[in-house]
Amino acid sequence: MIYGHGANDVAVEMIASYGMAVGREVFETCVWIGRFIQTHVDVNMSEPKLVYRKDVKMHLCGTMKAKDSNIRQAIIDLFPADGGGKTPQIGTKAKPGPLFGVSSHAWPALGVAITVGGLEK
Repeated sequence: MIYGHGANDVAVEMIASYGMAVGREVFETCVWIGRFIQTHVDVNMSEPKLVYRKDVKMHLCGTMKAKDSNIRQAIIDLFPADGGGKTPQIGTKAKPGPLFGVSSHAWPALGVAITVGGLEK
């Protein structure tokens, strides 16, 4: 699906260990990270960009203490207030902003993309 849309570069949020016990979901995530990496290598003959959560926090918020809500707000602050409603960067169905439709896991994915884009400049 990624390559069907003409993507040449892929960034993957990498897992980092902070000494805490982890469960099945973390290991399943590791498997999927490996699948994304292998697919990218097979298609593009290059390694994808691996981005750690700490890099996203530092790039967008300037602190390792940032939480998901801080990252979301930092992303919102990067975009113009073109839409309607309480948060015009997101907007409303009648007057959507540039972030209209971004929800759930798309916020951290957008944070990874913005971080990679900012680090490459």
